[in-house]
Amino acid sequence: MAAPIDERPATRRGGWLAYPYLIAALAAGAAAGALQLAGWTLASQGTLIALTVVMAVRSGIRMLRQLRSGAFGVDLLAVIAIIATILVGEYWASWVIVLMLSTGEALEDYAGRRAQHDLDALIDRTPRIAHAVGEDGALRDVLVSEVRVGDRLAVGPGELVPVDGELVDAVAALDESSVTGESLPVEKGAGDELLSGTVNGATAITMVAVRAAADSQYQTIVRIVEEAARSRPPLVRLADRYAVPFTVFALALAAAAWWLSGDPVRFAEVLVVATPCPLLVAAPVAFIAGMSRAAREGIIVKTGGAFEVLVRARTFVFDKTGTLTRGRPALVELRAEPGAPPELLRIAAEAEQLSPHVLARATVRAALDARIPLRSAVEVEETPARGVRASVGGRAIRIGRRSFVEEGIGAALAPAVLKAGEMAAYVAVDGRYAGALIFRDEVRPESARLVRALREHGARTIAMVTGDDAQTARHVADLVGLDDVRSGCLPADKVEIVRALPDRPVVMVGDGVNDAPVLAAAEVGIAMGAAGATAASESAEVVLLVDDLSRVGRALRVAKDTLRVALQSIWLGMGLSAALMVIAAFGLLPALVGALLQEVVDVLSILSALRALGARRSSGARGPGSPELGSRGTFVPAPPRARP
Repeated sequence: MAAPIDERPATRRGGWLAYPYLIAALAAGAAAGALQLAGWTLASQGTLIALTVVMAVRSGIRMLRQLRSGAFGVDLLAVIAIIATILVGEYWASWVIVLMLSTGEALEDYAGRRAQHDLDALIDRTPRIAHAVGEDGALRDVLVSEVRVGDRLAVGPGELVPVDGELVDAVAALDESSVTGESLPVEKGAGDELLSGTVNGATAITMVAVRAAADSQYQTIVRIVEEAARSRPPLVRLADRYAVPFTVFALALAAAAWWLSGDPVRFAEVLVVATPCPLLVAAPVAFIAGMSRAAREGIIVKTGGAFEVLVRARTFVFDKTGTLTRGRPALVELRAEPGAPPELLRIAAEAEQLSPHVLARATVRAALDARIPLRSAVEVEETPARGVRASVGGRAIRIGRRSFVEEGIGAALAPAVLKAGEMAAYVAVDGRYAGALIFRDEVRPESARLVRALREHGARTIAMVTGDDAQTARHVADLVGLDDVRSGCLPADKVEIVRALPDRPVVMVGDGVNDAPVLAAAEVGIAMGAAGATAASESAEVVLLVDDLSRVGRALRVAKDTLRVALQSIWLGMGLSAALMVIAAFGLLPALVGALLQEVVDVLSILSALRALGARRSSGARGPGSPELGSRGTFVPAPPRARP
């Protein structure tokens, strides 16, 4: 085997070196203290003045940039407080304000890194190396980016699957928890899809790549995560709006204290405890923490704004196939004609082993579940969206749509009698009609529970839009408990329906490529991304990594908790600061003591915001059947769901 290729990203500089302004503030304070103890008072004051002026200029520039971008500069109070304390000779109080600002920045950065631990871990685990199998069977290490569709790859025990592919070997067991949240190893058979980023079991396997790295499941998730990490939580702008009345109140109180006492020091003492670090720090830390908690729940939230919209949402719209239903039709009946071969299921499964069609996969799965050994088919030819022709054991097989089979036998067939939600595939053997396979796409057991929970949450409208016929759509709607059903919809029709809904905001939940436009059209799109629906995942603001619809309720619960914690942290900081300002206005709080107490307020605000991470770290990324949002935000345990 060739030498491994190292394509790890360069390590970022961390530790204390990541916080230069905090280091400068501490160093200047230590130097000024040493100079003052040595009797060099002027030099000590000069050191403090130099530091505070530099930091005031830096904060002022940042404030002006915020104003140009349309946000109120919440650094205004800090700049005025620094200048006021210098003018009245409270140099050490000025230094404490600078230390407070730099410490607040460092704590915000540290808290953000800590809260993003789960998101960063997802990015760090991106597969980078693949073992390509040559025509002679030799292995060669290549970059994952160099893998092409159709390449044969080997995956060693405990290694990550590098790209999406199909299993060549007869059986394998994989850990899919990092991608789908399934906690138990998942057994795979020959031809089953393997998702990139999942972990191989104890036996080496061989696979064939079906997607390039850029289009594979795990890399798609990583792109979503990176976008989420770069997004600026909108509640920061809300904090800026809170800062406007807070700043006016602080300046008015400081001016009144100066005017009534006649002492300009009183003005500085009030502003020292009015520094708005809680507003600068609490909101973004809470939202980043909430996004990290959602990631542990198997939910990727791209922007903090999605949290606010989820909480206020009054309309929820669902796709049918793959969303309210499993999207995996199951064979429920075999209708063999008189004289048909007794091994009709075996023949049909053998002919369709290589077909990617959803009904073909269901046929093969039914045969394997029945422990029917399958032979290889030859002369296989598939007509997309119509059917498959093949030769099995010397017999000519044709399976697919009724019209496709009619062409092969040269005669018309009566359509199979179907119930709502059923589909049929027709089979011909050696030019004669042999029977039909009947499939049904089962409704997810969590769908009805979620609909009830959303109504208790306050949703006024819960609708379903689907391209299926009216009978099938109505059948599913009745099982789930929906009144508003729109059937026979093309992707453009779905977009128009969502745009015309009166009760806003609208949340759309879908899974397929055809759902990508409507997911983008809604205020918040939620994609069922576990099955690799790349277009849907990239169009949505929220992506469910677990194939479990009740995660919509979990996302709503996380959104409620995050918004509540963010607002509580903002009000906690402002309330404590306001109380300290009133005390300082009466001359009971010296500037230096006030600055130290304001530092305590900042730390408390950050710690409060970190509560959005959630207390139960073990609750994340469970498999299907996890609890969903119940009435008044409580959790309703869902019964365990059998694996299909």
